[in-house]
Amino acid sequence: MKKFWQIGWRLALCAVLLLWIFHSIFVNEARLAHRTEWSQFSRVEQWKLGWQEGPSALVRTVASVHKGLFALSLVLMASTLVLGVIRWRMVLAVQGIHLPFGRAAEISLVAHFFNSFLLGSTGGDLMKAYYAARETHHKKTEAVTAVFVDRLVGLWAMLLFAGAMMIPNAKALFGGEDRVTRFAVLLILAMLVVCSIVLALAFRGGLSKHWPGARAWLRRLPKGEYFERSLDACRRFGSEPLFLMRALALSMLLNVMCVVQWIVVGKGLGLSIPPLTMFSVVPVVICIAALPHTPSGLGVRENLFVHMLDNPALATSGLSLSLLAYAGSLFWSLVGGGVYLLLKEKHHLGESELVGKGDAPESTTVT
Repeated sequence: MKKFWQIGWRLALCAVLLLWIFHSIFVNEARLAHRTEWSQFSRVEQWKLGWQEGPSALVRTVASVHKGLFALSLVLMASTLVLGVIRWRMVLAVQGIHLPFGRAAEISLVAHFFNSFLLGSTGGDLMKAYYAARETHHKKTEAVTAVFVDRLVGLWAMLLFAGAMMIPNAKALFGGEDRVTRFAVLLILAMLVVCSIVLALAFRGGLSKHWPGARAWLRRLPKGEYFERSLDACRRFGSEPLFLMRALALSMLLNVMCVVQWIVVGKGLGLSIPPLTMFSVVPVVICIAALPHTPSGLGVRENLFVHMLDNPALATSGLSLSLLAYAGSLFWSLVGGGVYLLLKEKHHLGESELVGKGDAPESTTVT
């Protein structure tokens, strides 16, 4: 009965969350189809229209794509997940945590599943941090810190990639009168500056170097010992030779594969969008969709992508492209949901795998 209950409530949770994902997509499709009179409908009428028209519209969209190219896009999406697992294990290794690839892939797939409905496209990191902390008795804080450092490095690399791709497309992005596109570009540049500053402070130190009492004040905070230990873990990344360069190189490869996935889906729909345009638009859309405003960035990603294409003839197809690119991510989210149902509650690594010479075991636990 205990095992039945554990699987049952997880299955129910998966069903509710997936229902929410499809509901959001169907209502968004209905809103675009009834744009002029949409505000006149009540909320119940909007939902009813979504479920009357959404499933058939989704079937038509999926049926129109070239099956072989869509399958290739799923493989490309899988390659980005594999590269993400490799980068996370690289980050964990700096902290002396050597998580087996299979276990790291399991946790990453579960995190990817939760990314599909939590705010932004990074909400699954909370679940990833939770499971990472459960992997060890001795380095819980370091394991959690590694999750967020991995995300920070990945976001910084994508922002850097987006900024670099703006250079050959500067005329199209900055030369027009489109305020939305200009705001999106300026937002990406501002995020790049802020992320670079945060990364530098995390890896190289900041206030504690110039304010001797900073650490003492930090220890007086509730759970201050965790904050201090997290800072020490971050400093370890800055002192590791070539870590940032290796992580950046891997992240850039991941970014390229991500954009190529969108290009392949576009080819499957028969769209003629220049690859250079895709390399400039897709990173901007992905970075802004990562902000915590809607579940998995749904709606924001689609509307921004269509808007930045700035071509009325591509509006409907652009929406289909964005949804199908998201469908590739959703496919692997379903796989992650299956892994979540079967994931072992406890899978602690041995002390010899986690504690190196001079490392003190962490006696406290993360709640």
